[in-house]
Amino acid sequence: MSVLGFDTSNYTTSVAVYGENGYTQKRRLLYVEKGARGLRQNDALFLHTKNLPELIHELDIKDKIEAVAVSDKPRDEEGSYMPCFLAGVSAAETAAKVLNMPLYRFSHQSGHIMAAIVSCSDNINTKEGFYCYHLSGGTTELLKVEEDKDRGFKVEIVGGTLDISAGQLIDRSGVLMGLSFPCGSELEKLAENGVSKKTKVSVTGGKCNFSGAENMVMKMLKEDAKYEDTARFVLDYCSQSITETVNNVCDEYGQKDVLYVGGVMRNKYIREKIQENTKQAHFGDIELSSDNAVGIAALGYFRLKGNKDG
Repeated sequence: MSVLGFDTSNYTTSVAVYGENGYTQKRRLLYVEKGARGLRQNDALFLHTKNLPELIHELDIKDKIEAVAVSDKPRDEEGSYMPCFLAGVSAAETAAKVLNMPLYRFSHQSGHIMAAIVSCSDNINTKEGFYCYHLSGGTTELLKVEEDKDRGFKVEIVGGTLDISAGQLIDRSGVLMGLSFPCGSELEKLAENGVSKKTKVSVTGGKCNFSGAENMVMKMLKEDAKYEDTARFVLDYCSQSITETVNNVCDEYGQKDVLYVGGVMRNKYIREKIQENTKQAHFGDIELSSDNAVGIAALGYFRLKGNKDG
């Protein structure tokens, strides 16, 4: 028994199968021109539509598929919508109809959470609730999370950014230094040879600001700061903002397991800083930190299994 999953986020086309014997996936980053800081939604939608048939053809499907799952919106809240998800929904609806199988819909954010849970190397207590920090190119949200039979998870925002996301800070800073968008991996390599300096972040309780750091990066580069030191500053600023907001939320709401998800969590340096400065930190596999359909397929699998088990 397995489930076919689709996820068409802003910058990655993903298809996956999750079942009793694990998962298999195929995904492709959407092309962004050099110097650009993102894609228009109509361009992303076109690229997803082009990528999906090719990725499905490449997907190695061994287990019997019994359901289809798809991410149809960014978050589980009223009005949450992005046109790029229409490509995955269209493909999923077609597959479910042709195969005469149930179709399960989840949010992209829930997919991130589930991908981290199923690939986490240690045990996280999901039954009693936990925190999740979702850090990506478009999102920086610290969430209180509870399991939900239909949606996968019920979430409440208790912290995060008040302006741009951590991923936007990383990508915008990288583009200013001539790196390719998305810039996370190149910025991390650049920062390896940089020097850390004492950094003051903008944090109040569980909330933080990153736009001031973007202004600081522009000032550093204008004053001919080394790219390596500038990259290290960006990662230090992100790490310190994350750890301070987490610790403040745990002081206010009580200590629980904290799961870190999203593309920013591919960064090993930031992971290490979080582990050094917070308690009960949990991470999914680095490969499944960035956008993927594995979490969506896994949500569909456990929903199907629950329906069969009664």
